[in-house]
Amino acid sequence: MSLQTKEKNTKLASAHDQKTVFESGNELAAMAAAQINYHIMGYFPITPSTEIAQYLDMMKTRGEHDIRLIPADGEHGSAGICYGAAAAGARVLNATSANGLLYMIEQLPVQAGTRFPMVMNLVTRAVSGPLDIRGDHSDLYYALNTGWVILTARSPQAVYDMNIMALRIAEHEEVRLPVIVAYDGFFTSHQKRRVQIFSDRETVQRFVGEKPSAQPHVLDPERSIVVGAYMNGEDLTNNHYQQSEAILRAGEVFREVAEEYAALSGRSYGALDVYQMEDAEVALFLLNSAAESSKDVVDRLRSQGIKAGLISPNILRPFPAAAVRDALRGVKALLVGERADSYGANGANLTHEVKSAIQDIRGPQPVVLSRIFGLGGKDFYADDAEAFFALALDVVEKGFAEKPFDYYGHTPGRNEQKLVPVISPMAGEAFKSGLITVRMNEETRKLAVKIPPMRSLTAKPKRIASGHGACPGCGIFPGLELFFKGIEGNVVTLFHTGCAYITTTGYPYNSHKQSFIHNLFQNGPATLSGTVEAFFEQKRRGELDVPDDFTFVMITGDGGMDIGMGSAIGTALRNHKMIILEYDNEGYMNTGAQLSYSTPLGHMTSTSGVGKKQQGKPYQHKDTAQIMAATHIPYVFTGTEAFPQDLVKKAAKAQWYAQNEGMVYGKLLITCPLNWKSEDKEGENIVRAAVDSCFFPLYEVERGETNITYNPEDKNKRVPLTDWLKYMGKSRHLLKEENKELLAEFEREVERRWSILKAKHENPLL
Repeated sequence: MSLQTKEKNTKLASAHDQKTVFESGNELAAMAAAQINYHIMGYFPITPSTEIAQYLDMMKTRGEHDIRLIPADGEHGSAGICYGAAAAGARVLNATSANGLLYMIEQLPVQAGTRFPMVMNLVTRAVSGPLDIRGDHSDLYYALNTGWVILTARSPQAVYDMNIMALRIAEHEEVRLPVIVAYDGFFTSHQKRRVQIFSDRETVQRFVGEKPSAQPHVLDPERSIVVGAYMNGEDLTNNHYQQSEAILRAGEVFREVAEEYAALSGRSYGALDVYQMEDAEVALFLLNSAAESSKDVVDRLRSQGIKAGLISPNILRPFPAAAVRDALRGVKALLVGERADSYGANGANLTHEVKSAIQDIRGPQPVVLSRIFGLGGKDFYADDAEAFFALALDVVEKGFAEKPFDYYGHTPGRNEQKLVPVISPMAGEAFKSGLITVRMNEETRKLAVKIPPMRSLTAKPKRIASGHGACPGCGIFPGLELFFKGIEGNVVTLFHTGCAYITTTGYPYNSHKQSFIHNLFQNGPATLSGTVEAFFEQKRRGELDVPDDFTFVMITGDGGMDIGMGSAIGTALRNHKMIILEYDNEGYMNTGAQLSYSTPLGHMTSTSGVGKKQQGKPYQHKDTAQIMAATHIPYVFTGTEAFPQDLVKKAAKAQWYAQNEGMVYGKLLITCPLNWKSEDKEGENIVRAAVDSCFFPLYEVERGETNITYNPEDKNKRVPLTDWLKYMGKSRHLLKEENKELLAEFEREVERRWSILKAKHENPLL
C-alpha cells in the first residue's frame, strides 16, 4: 500500500462510524445509492429488482437524497436514459432483472464501448420462456460479453459494500467502464440480514470521491466531443483493444479499491472468496448465495477427515483466472455448479472459463465436473452441496468423470402421472349465442348493433374458467368476461405478462378454455399479428381446415401500453385484423403497483410516494385511446363494467371490424382494490364515478369519427372529480387542503380533455 493510500485511509477511518441494520439486499442497494447521491436513475419495474426504485422513491419523499428518478417506457428506454445522462457527465444508476436486461442489452455494449461509467444492479432471475420470476443466473450470463465490469455479491452486506466500491472502479481513470453488481433474486434481494452500514453519507461520499473532472462529456463548451463516431475495422480494432485493456486493468483496480475499503470498513473482498482451500483435494465453485449455504457442509466434511473446500468469485469480469489457478493447485476434483446453461456447449460459461484458466497450471490439474442446478429459483440446500461433494469424491476415487456435464435436480416424467386437463377445451360453437346482430348502414358506413337483455347473455359460457388466482375484487375478470359476451365463436388470445396472465396460467394449471399465447410486454402486438397473418395465409393456401370465424384478441394491462406502445403502433399502422384490449388498472400492478404512464396526476404508487417532499405522480396520465385513434385504425373504444350494454355493443363492433377491416383498440378501466387501497365491493361504483366525473369518458372512434356513447352531462349525472377520488386510498390525499392546487390542476386537465372530446363528437372532421 502506498504512503498516499495509507494517509487517505487514516483520514477516512476517522469518520467511519457504522451502525447495524436488519435489511434486505434491495434495501441496501438503495441505501448505498442514496448515500452516494447519484444524479440520475433511469428505471423500469421488473421483479425482483423493482424494489430498489421503490425504496429510493420512499427515501425521496422524506428528503433523504436528491436523485432524479426517471420512470422509462421500458428497459430499453431506461438504458437510453442512463446512457444520455452518463454522456452528460452525470453519475448514473440503474437496476434490472431477467428479460429486462435482455431488452436493454443492445444498449449495454454502447455504454461500455464509448467508455461512460455507471453502476447497474442486476438482481438475477430466470430468463423466459417459459416465464419464471425467481432467481437463477441466466440473465447474468448474457451480460458476460457486454464489456461491463461485473461484481458478484453473495450477501446483503456484500450488496451494500460492492455498490459503494463499484462507482470508484467505474470512474477510475484507467477503467472508465460501467459496472454491474449482480446478486441473487429473492435469495439475496429479499432476504433480510444483519448488516453494517456507514452512519452518515459523508463517509461514503469521501470514499467514492468527487466526480472526475477530466472525463469527457457533452456539456463541456470548451471541449466539444463526438460520442460514438462511425469507425472502420482498423479503428474499431484499436478501440476494442483499449477497452479490453481497460477491463483487464479493472481487475487490478478492484483489488486496490477493495484494499482501501477494507481499511475503511473492516470488510475484505478478494477476487475470490476461498474457504478451506489451503489443502483442499475436492472443491466446489459456486456463485453468490449458493456458496454461502455450502460453507457449513465444508466444515462438516472437514470434521470427517475429508479435505473439502469452496471457491466463489467476487468479480466475474474480468475473470480472475490467476486467482482461480492459485486456488486450485493440489485440488484433484472440482465441481462447477451453475444456475444457467450454455445450451449445447457441454457445460455453462464458468465451467469453460475455469477449464481455460487451469490449462496453465504446471503439474496435475483437477478433473472438472459441470452441473446445472437451481434454475428458476429452485432452492439449494445443504443436502445438495453434499451431493455435489459426493460427485467430486467419486471422481477422486475413480480417477475420471463418468459424466462430466449434467443437470442436477431434474426428474424424469412418468407416463402414469401425465397431466390431464381439468377443463376440456371448448370449440367456438359453444360461444355462439345467435342473439347479437351487427349490420352496416350503407349510407353512414357505421355499424348498428342489437343485443338482447343482459340476462340472456349469461347463458354464454365464460372464456376464462373459475379457479384463477386474482385478488378479491380484481376488476380484470368482470371487465374481460363482459367484453367476451359480445364476441361470438372461436378466439385466440395473447396475454402480455401481467396480472391477467399470471393469475390464469400458473403451471400446471390453466384457466383458458381456448388457445392462448403468452409473450412479453414489448412484443405482444407483433407476435399476435404474426399469428393473424399465418391464419390467413394458411387458409389461402388450403392448408388449414378450421372455421373462418376466428377472432384474435391481445390482452394487455399492467403497463403493457407503456413498454408495448411502439409494437402496438407498428401493428396498428399495418392494420392487422385483430383486437388489442387494454385493461387499465393505472399502474404496474403485477410487479407491485409502480407508477405507469396511465397513473393519474397526484396518485400514489410504490414509485410515486406521498410525503413532505412529494405528493404522488408529478405529471398527467397518458391517453392511450387517443394515441391509438391517431393511427387511423377502423375502430377505437372505451368501456367499463359499470355500463355493460355499452361494452357488449362495442365488443360486437370490435369483432366485426377485426374480422372484416383491420385492427381495433379498446380500453377498459378496471379496479385494483389491493393497490388502489379501495373496498373490494366498490369496484363498479368506482369505475362509474370515473365515468360520471368525465375522468374516463365512454366513447368510440369509428372510421375516424368520434361518438360519445354516454354523456353524464346530458343525463344530469355528472359528479365532481372528488366523488371519484374519495373512494381510493391512493388518491384521498388530493382532497386535503394542502393539495388543493394539485387537485385543481388535475380538474383542469380532466375538463380540457372532456371539452376536446365533446368538440370531436360535435364535429366529425376533428
